[in-house]
Amino acid sequence: MKVLILGGGQLARMLVLAAAPLGIRCQLVDPAAESCAAELAPWHQIPWQALPERDDLLEWADVITFESESVPAEVLAALAARRPVYPSPQVLAKGGDRWLEKQWLQGLGIPVADHRCVQSLAELQTAVAELGCPAFLKWRQQGYDGKGQWRLHEASDLAEIWQQAEGRPAILEAGVAFEREVSLVASRNTRGEIRCYPLTQNLHRNGILVCSEPQAADPLQAEAEGYARTLLETEQYVGTLAIEFFVCEGRLIANEVAPRVHNSGHWTLEGAQTSQFANHLRAICGWPLGETTLIAPTAMLNLIGRWPAEPAALAEAGTHLHLYGKAPRPGRKVGHLTLRQPDQAQLTRQRQRLQQWLEETGALPAP
Repeated sequence: MKVLILGGGQLARMLVLAAAPLGIRCQLVDPAAESCAAELAPWHQIPWQALPERDDLLEWADVITFESESVPAEVLAALAARRPVYPSPQVLAKGGDRWLEKQWLQGLGIPVADHRCVQSLAELQTAVAELGCPAFLKWRQQGYDGKGQWRLHEASDLAEIWQQAEGRPAILEAGVAFEREVSLVASRNTRGEIRCYPLTQNLHRNGILVCSEPQAADPLQAEAEGYARTLLETEQYVGTLAIEFFVCEGRLIANEVAPRVHNSGHWTLEGAQTSQFANHLRAICGWPLGETTLIAPTAMLNLIGRWPAEPAALAEAGTHLHLYGKAPRPGRKVGHLTLRQPDQAQLTRQRQRLQQWLEETGALPAP
């Protein structure tokens, strides 16, 4: 099988690494000036709008997939007329726009926070009056890892915040008093087979994911799987996705859908029988999905901004390092550590110890 991956970042890199043992050949397309996946597979720097004219790449590929929502949905639709594209352009159009995404989830019976569409300062002022504070202003498209998002307080200067938002179409979400943040990663193949991973508990700082830890027996697993299966089956979704949730008074409220492999599923590389990347490739190739069960207590720590030169983490048993080949930069994900231990107590001690070390060395933001 030959897979054309749209995007050349760390998710594409890990897809290529997962493809090799399966005998899948990959090529990459990305309009950016650099690609951290380019050292692993042929990379083509092509503007998205020019891609449908590249007959050489389209004739080479058996199937096309993407690693981020930055690919225009209309480009995916043009590609889908020539080759199978998974997930579908229709799903990307919904999942890549926060306003459409909220309507989509509500239509499926999946709870979301109260929200308003905002396209002007006057609409922002009206929305804040209706929803109150705290609230969050988010660009409808793009924006991740804390970018394109603003927390609004009672004393917020709305005119200044709207100026920072550059007047781009946005949504205002009511603040949710949540007890924890979780996500569910799931895969569905072309045959309709579905596999769900254990619900994962996440910790964010400054809008960036810091730590993910799968839960062996989370009481909300069945509820999360029910929502995921509804979405996957209704959309005839093919590939891996993640749904982020807030836990409020013991129930789930959906935050976002990522129609792709996801940062909170990186623990699956060492912690699950089959990684999210391998299952995504199996799914889009029409192959049987692999087991998603948890091997042992596992956690993932992101490396943000830099990777310390000291090899202290590698000296610890059960620690696995993944570097993405990216130059250090504040707020940038340059890699992650996966931790796996025989029991939960050992994992908790190791995670806390390494998290503190990463904070002290500047590879994690301090609390």
